Amino acid sequence: MKPTTINSAKIKAKAFELGITKIGIVQAQTLEKEGLLLKEWLSLGYQAKMAYMERTAEKRINPSLFMPEAESVISVAINYFTPHQHQNSSEVGKISRYAWGDDYHDLLGKKLELLAGWLKEQEPGVEAKFSVDAGPMMDKAWAVKAGIGWLGKHTNVISRDYGSWLFLGQILTNLELEYEQQTVPDFCGSCTRCIDACPTEAIVAPYLVDSRKCISYVTIELKDSSIPQEVRPNLKNWIFGCDICQDVCPWNKFSKETTEDSFQPYPENLSPNLKELQSELSQMSNEEFKKKYASSPISRPKLAGLLRNVNAVIEKELGD
Repeated sequence: MKPTTINSAKIKAKAFELGITKIGIVQAQTLEKEGLLLKEWLSLGYQAKMAYMERTAEKRINPSLFMPEAESVISVAINYFTPHQHQNSSEVGKISRYAWGDDYHDLLGKKLELLAGWLKEQEPGVEAKFSVDAGPMMDKAWAVKAGIGWLGKHTNVISRDYGSWLFLGQILTNLELEYEQQTVPDFCGSCTRCIDACPTEAIVAPYLVDSRKCISYVTIELKDSSIPQEVRPNLKNWIFGCDICQDVCPWNKFSKETTEDSFQPYPENLSPNLKELQSELSQMSNEEFKKKYASSPISRPKLAGLLRNVNAVIEKELGD
């Protein structure tokens, strides 16, 4: 399909109008190099218990398996940084910055839905399919190819103008468009601050993370009833996610405050008192938990998972 009325410049202008921070457009093609790295990562067992990563590996590598008619990938990023800081106190739990406010899947998903809908309205026959994290897309790989930034040694995408506090999403479309001609060089250089700072040594090599050791994986994705013993002593008060590798990254000195009010933190998420949160969660029903965190990423580990995390931190930090 070769459209006559839609081009990359118009798409980018519409994306910025919708509040997208960064955008790049590249040809939809099999990710050969990235696919080999994904398969190596899986062969090492670094996906831990995320079995879906294996099930969807081929789709992640080849976008035509996700959308057969795909010609282009529209890769976008939205800045979520707010200037608030974590409190270092044994009595306070830490929640990853990305979960302080509303769920980004909803906000960015809505923007991509609007952009995809706009594309379809421009010309008959246009198809567009969007994905925000949950779809079988290698979001970081496409963001790098599209010039959003480079892949840092902590495996987060880093932008020279916004740092690494970026949510990523993609639109696949059957439109043939003008593509980015350059990627962003890797500016990590010899820096190893993220590797050195990881308390569980989850960054086992530059650009390689073992999820089994990662605090974010353990406190969010892992559904076991207890925190693994090799991670438990080094939780550093994290009860949901972990920002350590990004907090120490020198490029985050260029962070800018988000323009999205939805990403501003709920006060109770900034520095939750561990004992108070433990008491509250212990008395909650699953239905009450779902209602309270309905619009928050904190709902992901469910009531049992979040209480497990809080209990583990209290046991380590307060000796209870």
